[in-house]
Amino acid sequence: MNGSMINAMVSMNSLQQKLDLLADNIANANTVGYKRKEASFEDLLSTKTQQPSGFSQPGRLTPLGFNQGWGARLGMIQPDLAQGPLKQTDEQYDVAITGDALLEVITDTAGTRAYTRNGALQLTMDNTGSSFLTTKDGYAISDVDGNRIEIPSEVQSLRIDADGSLVGETAAGAVALGQIKLVQALKPALLSQVADNLYTVADGMNVADVLRTVTAAADNDISIRQGYLEQSNVNLANEMTELINVQRAYQLSSRALSSSDTMLGLANSLRG
Repeated sequence: MNGSMINAMVSMNSLQQKLDLLADNIANANTVGYKRKEASFEDLLSTKTQQPSGFSQPGRLTPLGFNQGWGARLGMIQPDLAQGPLKQTDEQYDVAITGDALLEVITDTAGTRAYTRNGALQLTMDNTGSSFLTTKDGYAISDVDGNRIEIPSEVQSLRIDADGSLVGETAAGAVALGQIKLVQALKPALLSQVADNLYTVADGMNVADVLRTVTAAADNDISIRQGYLEQSNVNLANEMTELINVQRAYQLSSRALSSSDTMLGLANSLRG
């Protein structure tokens, strides 16, 4: 197998991964809180070859050395945590985060933590009859102390302030119910996507090196808005343009592979 076939084959494999990523972004263009995924590529291997001195002829302007590439590979996939547009819903359990923070959720009884931007919340009752603030998938929202946020049955309405503080309105008056915990990604590339709206810290990484706890405030441009939902930050026009570019690159690599195969066939058919 010659170099051009290896180059084309490796590049086609990476371009297929890029197509899958773009398809995932486009499919989630209307998913609440979805963050588009970005991919970066790098050279798989480059070979620098020096031609013999006999190629040096009077009048030759090109250098004797040349680089031979062996295709590109997908180097890294990371979420783009840019702010998406906000949609007003006026639902008391819907929240949207402005700024680059994430909600912390508890995914199981062992206390496993995950992170999301999907603020479509609800009340979920556990087997003891207590109601807790959770995501639509049933993951409990974490407060600043790392505990679930319980909403007593006597609470008639819930107010969520800009800093994440929860206040329940009861017949006896207002009751403080805790504060929603927010975290900020220091290294978004180390977040592993386990669902369309859910991230965890990559295995083997120290959580403190990837995330830090933040408090919503005016000086860091982070706040929580009750009655709003953040929409996907996918720009369909940009994604479709990128999709066309990747498809054309894939077609070009496919033609290069076919041309290499044709030339090898011609060489094999030659008679001495």
